[in-house]
Amino acid sequence: MKDHHFDIELFAVPARQALQHIYQRSGYNYPKSIESDVITRIFLGDSILNAHTDHSHARHRKAMSPAFSASQLRSFLPQFRNGAAKLCRMWKEQILDEKPEGEVIPVNKWLARLALDVIGETAFHFDFGALDNSKNEVSEAYDSLFADSQLHPRLWMVFFRASWRWLPRTLLNFVGYIPTREFKRFRKSKKAIDKVSTILVDAAIEEAKAVEVEKGKKDVMSVLVRANMSENPSFQLSKNEMISQMATLTIAGHDTTANVLTWLLWELAKHPKYQNHLREEVKQKREEIAERDGEGVDFEMEDLESMPFLQALLKEVLRFHPIVYHLSRSAAKDDIIPLSEPIVTATGEIIEEIPIAKGQGFLISVCAYNRIKSIWGEDANEFNPQRFIDGEVENTIKLGVYGNLVFDTNVVITVAAGMRGCIGWRFSLIEMQAVLVALVQNFEFSLPPTETEILRMPVSLMAPLVKNRMKEGVLMPLTVRALST
Repeated sequence: MKDHHFDIELFAVPARQALQHIYQRSGYNYPKSIESDVITRIFLGDSILNAHTDHSHARHRKAMSPAFSASQLRSFLPQFRNGAAKLCRMWKEQILDEKPEGEVIPVNKWLARLALDVIGETAFHFDFGALDNSKNEVSEAYDSLFADSQLHPRLWMVFFRASWRWLPRTLLNFVGYIPTREFKRFRKSKKAIDKVSTILVDAAIEEAKAVEVEKGKKDVMSVLVRANMSENPSFQLSKNEMISQMATLTIAGHDTTANVLTWLLWELAKHPKYQNHLREEVKQKREEIAERDGEGVDFEMEDLESMPFLQALLKEVLRFHPIVYHLSRSAAKDDIIPLSEPIVTATGEIIEEIPIAKGQGFLISVCAYNRIKSIWGEDANEFNPQRFIDGEVENTIKLGVYGNLVFDTNVVITVAAGMRGCIGWRFSLIEMQAVLVALVQNFEFSLPPTETEILRMPVSLMAPLVKNRMKEGVLMPLTVRALST
């Protein structure tokens, strides 16, 4: 196969159909790369993220889908609101009551603890106690997990990982036991969450044996227990798979959500006009609710979804700060990737389709795609939520689940689409809306008084670190001032 070199802007429009082919039409023909699979298996175990075959992945997804229906997830809104209200109280009572001028707070740490408590309560009926106890074992295990394990990898490890595609899977199963900094950190994290998960799973299975599991209950724990006890092989999950699902949902359900909110608060701190616009929109919506339903009635999903600037902010932060900054795939078989338009290479060759050989790897840059000017406009390198309100974003080929299914606008390739699309994207989106509304109503966010340079670091997730303070791990210090409400 010839080695072609493409200009990213010239390749933008044709690439959209190519990406649609990889992630939607032929999703199971493009599984995750070996390296990605091995790493996630080390700290997550046998979860849906590590289902190798089409059948295995379909079995996991079919078993778990009832817990992630739109109606089920919308029913969690009261818990999201309660968690956000608790965080607001704690900031005011513990930090800001005696400091009317505001205080610098590591907002990412608090948001991660809030999100961990929320996923525990809504999915597993378990109180992690992370907000009440910053020394919580699970919270500590996850704190800066990826920064500790993935930042500045040693050269030999880079070459070692590159060799995994040629090693047998039986041998790769033991990679996680190599006593390196990275793998020690992964094992520590897995041990902490597996300890809690095993206790919860054992108790749930024993209770289910004594009392028939209510078939109408669709929370994650009830769904996992029914899948474990099912006699239908297409639904059945083993105990180890249940434990791994809990680990996967715990880290995916709290770390990514907290990171998105962290970046959004940073952007609001840098752009007071956007912050004030959102606060005014929230105020107006609350007045509408009070007039419609009476004082003291809180937001429902319809209210949150009817706030255009709130929705635009969430889309723009996912575009501008994609938490998953690249997606790795490999071809399971020979294939032909179509292009919606012919492209001309640097050598003048016209390309109308791309032949792919079995085993060929792909590393698709979400960051690069989300900054292409021909798709997002000349200001693609600027944070501008207004692009989603003015309708400037060109909308032809659809790729991502968030942009297509929820708001029917353009694609933000942040949540992978297709058969292997993120099963919990709605959960995260609803939680972010509830938390953001509560925070901007109660607090004003601004940059710290002393110059603090925030670095966007690719550590499995795109996370914020402070220049010259990188040993402190993932960190976003912002000045927070309580508002009178």
